[in-house]
Amino acid sequence: LVIPIQHLPCTCPLLPCSQTQAIRARIEIATVALLCPEGLSVVMSPPTSSDSLVEAAVKILNTADPWLKAEYTNLAVELWRSGTMQPRPAHGQAVPVPDRPARSDDKVKVVLPKDAPRRGKGGSLASRQAIIHSLCHIENWAVDLSWDVIARFGNHPDYDLPREFYDDFVMVAEDECRHFLMLEERLKGLGSYYGALPAHDGLWESATDTAGSLPARLAVESCVHEARGLDVLPATIARFRNNGDEESALLLEGVVYPEEVNHCKAGVRWFKYLYQVAHAAAGTTAAAAGNTAAAAGNTAAAAGN
Repeated sequence: LVIPIQHLPCTCPLLPCSQTQAIRARIEIATVALLCPEGLSVVMSPPTSSDSLVEAAVKILNTADPWLKAEYTNLAVELWRSGTMQPRPAHGQAVPVPDRPARSDDKVKVVLPKDAPRRGKGGSLASRQAIIHSLCHIENWAVDLSWDVIARFGNHPDYDLPREFYDDFVMVAEDECRHFLMLEERLKGLGSYYGALPAHDGLWESATDTAGSLPARLAVESCVHEARGLDVLPATIARFRNNGDEESALLLEGVVYPEEVNHCKAGVRWFKYLYQVAHAAAGTTAAAAGNTAAAAGNTAAAAGN
């Protein structure tokens, strides 16, 4: 069952249009939160200027179709950079974030990691197709991982994040979306398509494990997974080049690799930021405790005198 929520009526003549749209967006997100556990497929409406970036991120996470997800990503990026979208919902309103992004099972069959097809070393056309298909799937998940950071932690009461944080992860989402689309186009050029092979979603397991902590998420996703990808990508590029597929090699070498370096840098930058904030707060607390102890000592001394 597909419910086209973009046609959901929500108007109120007593409220300005922008407020009406904002209320409608929250109804939509709340409806998805209620329906998705029942296995229903919900067609989300696109992000709008009345959404906050956090609400737009949740819409994208709840969009199952990978190509519509890419379309909504590019729309949200455009709205954010135009300055018409605020980072967080007004008045600190909570927005339900899905435990897992929506996925179209009819587009890509998801299997356990042990059941995923072997990719080989690029010596055959089938092997090169499998490698590009795997990378395409990883980038599709990376789009969701980028938006999940914004949706899950961008409105979290424990973190007072500056606008630059949102700028960085919007950039990451845009890059991952572009990588997905370019790799999907390259896969077509190799005579295949995204969804031709089954794939696993093991990449999301670490996102689940770090859902309660932004520092943990940045450490695992940016400093481990992104860094590990940078370690192995040069060998993958060499496999394509050595087997005569220069087009795939150039795509990975000239576009994907340098942009993934920037993603890793962004994660490290904000991990350091959170460390500095935490230690500054600890220092302030310690200084305040010291001042309180000193004042107490002075009071006791005065009482003794």
